[in-house]
Amino acid sequence: MKKNHIPSYLNRKWFLPLVTIAVLSGILLIVLTLGQSKFSSAADFSYGQQSKFAHLDQDFGSGNDRLGLPKLPRFAYLISGTNGDGRRLRRVLQAVYHPRNYYLLHLDLEASDAERLELAKYVKSENVIRKFRNVMVVGKANLVTYKGPTIIASTLHGIAILLKRAKDWDWFINLSASDYPLVSQDDLLHIFSYLPRDLNFLDHSSNIGWKEYQRARPIIIDPGLYHSKKSGVFWAKEKRSMPASFKLFEGSEWVVLTKPFLEFCVWGRDNLPRTLLMYYTNFISSSEGYFHTVVCNHKDYQNTTVNNDLHYTRWDNPPKEHPIDLTVEHFDDMIQSGAPFARTFAKDDPVLNKIDRELLWRSEGQFTPGGWCVGNFVSGDDPCVFCGNPNAVKPTVNSKRLEKLIVKLLESENFRSKQCK
Repeated sequence: MKKNHIPSYLNRKWFLPLVTIAVLSGILLIVLTLGQSKFSSAADFSYGQQSKFAHLDQDFGSGNDRLGLPKLPRFAYLISGTNGDGRRLRRVLQAVYHPRNYYLLHLDLEASDAERLELAKYVKSENVIRKFRNVMVVGKANLVTYKGPTIIASTLHGIAILLKRAKDWDWFINLSASDYPLVSQDDLLHIFSYLPRDLNFLDHSSNIGWKEYQRARPIIIDPGLYHSKKSGVFWAKEKRSMPASFKLFEGSEWVVLTKPFLEFCVWGRDNLPRTLLMYYTNFISSSEGYFHTVVCNHKDYQNTTVNNDLHYTRWDNPPKEHPIDLTVEHFDDMIQSGAPFARTFAKDDPVLNKIDRELLWRSEGQFTPGGWCVGNFVSGDDPCVFCGNPNAVKPTVNSKRLEKLIVKLLESENFRSKQCK
């Protein structure tokens, strides 16, 4: 894909119709998610009095607009981790950083205050981040229980902060400390600049199979909703029937979702998102079903889904329930997949250095270079120390593989056959 050429798939027939178209614990979950006190917690370790992203809402003037090319999008990232993940979050941030985007970093309540403060100090001391003021650290952390609904509460909390403090973005992306990018942000911004802004990327299916009896029918209680210490979920003896007023969908918890859809989930007047939030309060691994069920049960969004989470993942076999850690032996397959992200990676696995060196051209402790970096690329110093125009995007050869994946996903027959059903 070249910058002066609009891909042919935007002219296909699919484009026009796509563009035109426990109760107490549930209440506790909504309060935890949408409570106003949570909004202020994000400022605990931030700096300045005004919105940290306010100046970015005044666009620098897009060179794309002047050249008649598609307007570049912006991404809003939520990057999450737990105890011991501070350094890993910092590395992921450096790998996916771009001045156009927004970033919210969250170390959950299991992490120490010292680790959270160290991460916040890095954000405040890094000159590039200080210049663009587009990174925040959640100061008042959330308790997150593995497989519990507190994951959804924490995610919606992060989304609410990004909606409130970063006004101008197009897609939300959630990553963990064990995720890593396979393409530069210049590549991702370039390819997504050609896409309709209403596409939601999430792996989803209504054919939930064994998950009906192991997830949908059981009733669980997450102590993280009312305790300050992490523990496992409690299982009730009773089972419940399958819902009749909506259809359940399951998939990956890693998503690329549009701002309008997330505004609908957090601020919308329709009661569907809140009804489903209460239902999923007692649902095991609710993060793998909440957004999927909301988007596929509402007429305004069910035809906007692309059935892919844009991650390269290898699963245990059987039962394909837990991802295996990726290593150097998976490197070639990762590249060929065309996916912009991959997971999971063990801490400091050598394959991460290989990705930095061969795909991102990033040195240790430095940002992934892009068109906005105007420093010396051959001296060994960080070329991003000297910043140019954030809209100067220079895609690499890796964007071709991402383009191939996106084109395949959006082919008319493939796109329609894999939408919500």
